[in-house]
Amino acid sequence: MRRRHVLAGAAALVAGAAVGGARYAGVRLPGAGPGAAPFVPAAALGDERLEQRRSAARGRTVDVYTCVPAGHGDGRGLPVCLVLHGGSKTARDFPALGLGRHLTAAVERGAAPFVLAGATGDRLAWRPSGGDDPQRMAHEELPGWCAARGFDTARVAVWGWSMGGAGALRLAEAFPGFARGVAAFSPAVAPGDDVFAGADRLRGTPVGLWCGRDDPLYGDVRALHRRLPEAPAAGGYSAGRHDFGYWSTLVPAAFAFVAGMLA
Repeated sequence: MRRRHVLAGAAALVAGAAVGGARYAGVRLPGAGPGAAPFVPAAALGDERLEQRRSAARGRTVDVYTCVPAGHGDGRGLPVCLVLHGGSKTARDFPALGLGRHLTAAVERGAAPFVLAGATGDRLAWRPSGGDDPQRMAHEELPGWCAARGFDTARVAVWGWSMGGAGALRLAEAFPGFARGVAAFSPAVAPGDDVFAGADRLRGTPVGLWCGRDDPLYGDVRALHRRLPEAPAAGGYSAGRHDFGYWSTLVPAAFAFVAGMLA
């Protein structure tokens, strides 16, 4: 009953954010065209930080991003959405993408507050590579750094795009039950890869899956949709390409979904 209630609440918020395209607070968004700049809402910025931490899993110092919605202080006690970046971005790019302002805007629209947290995993597809393991960093160290800030790491969701979308799904498959929900934009997957092979391990984990119909990965993402053991709990397919100009129009729906999973 609790899960049905949470999903219903998330669905209502997602509907208000217009899953299928580009509406935000009743205003048509720019930016779904090729090469368009990301849309950043005119919302206040909360406690946003870009810091450095030594990652034993990666054997190096990495950038770590955190953001709390405006009006929620330092975020102590709030649940966490881990952010896994795509191949062309790192955690250092998150402020310019307006993720903190999107977070505040989602809460202003009625989403339960949560914290965003992400670290730089470079271009390793969130897989182990020799002694460098960004997946272990995301599963062990990033939640640990969040717990040290007083965030509620007993409630975790994961969101990513492109390489990071595949990484988010891969993380949830590798550690069933770790995430209360996974949101993936245009995940970089292909039939027969490890994400497809491990899809059955997503049973019981609500998945939000979005992709543009003009994205080269569209066919593969639809194939993954069919491969999932349960239908996606949120998501959709609309006119859009493989860039953050399009993905930024999906953030309201994804954050509503994440908030519902973490509430």
